[in-house]
Amino acid sequence: MSQRRVKAEPSESKAEAEAVARENGPLAIIAGGGTLPATLADAAAARGRAVHILGIRGEADTKISRFPHTWLKWGEVGKLFATLEGLGCRDLVIIGSVSRPDLANVRFDFGAIRNLPFLLSLGVGGDDQLLSSVVRFLEGKGYRVYGAGEVAPELLAAEGTLGDKAPTPDDRADIETGFRVVSALGRLDIGQSAVVVKGRVLAVEAAEGTDAMIARCAELRKGARRRGLAGVLVKAPKPGQEERVDLPTIGPDTVEMAAQAGLAGIAVAAGRVLIADRAATLAAANTHGLFLFGQKLARDQNA
Repeated sequence: MSQRRVKAEPSESKAEAEAVARENGPLAIIAGGGTLPATLADAAAARGRAVHILGIRGEADTKISRFPHTWLKWGEVGKLFATLEGLGCRDLVIIGSVSRPDLANVRFDFGAIRNLPFLLSLGVGGDDQLLSSVVRFLEGKGYRVYGAGEVAPELLAAEGTLGDKAPTPDDRADIETGFRVVSALGRLDIGQSAVVVKGRVLAVEAAEGTDAMIARCAELRKGARRRGLAGVLVKAPKPGQEERVDLPTIGPDTVEMAAQAGLAGIAVAAGRVLIADRAATLAAANTHGLFLFGQKLARDQNA
């Protein structure tokens, strides 16, 4: 089987991208919720790569319908593989938010029943263990799984100040503390983000997710005496995380919630965090006077 990569650099010609498509079929995008699946499809199509989106019902946005697509229910594993084989897809990207399904309420098709031991094993362990298992399962079936950043590097946060405002020295101290906290969380497969205000760890992400954590911070700080914005939301992958399918993501809603919580800004691991709707995200940060900052982390810095 050819191992030619799906990654398309900006300099790659349309003819080269079309040759990849002929060899490997369309790029299959298994889509969860949010805007990123459609954004990724646009980026791949702009490079000349045919795409086909497999949208998870109840998770994926209906806007994926403007692309060639197939809707899948949880448990329709047989339909998934039949669709991929019918289209000649060998390259996959898994992107978008999903909620872990209750296997007791999933109706398995015949293809799922054939892989039932694997599916039942997904109910055990943390999120990273689950996602790593899914990647190994797909690779075992002969598919190649790629990260969104490999297909469209422009979706990843760049290094340095991303908006109009830069972090102050006090902000930078909070950023450093935040990355140390996220590293400690990640080693336990707990969460990908934390909020630090003037050296104090105000909140860490657990099962509730980033948005709920920020909302909790807003409640904690309500009525508190403060002068101006202070504190930072820090977001980074967990040590050893399967980054092809579970990169942390921020977007305009993240910025809005950070502003409501009175934070001064957001810091992310450069090249390892996705920005959904970049233009709207930067515009929101500039409007609210928040900084957006990408910090380069060594791959083993938080291992």
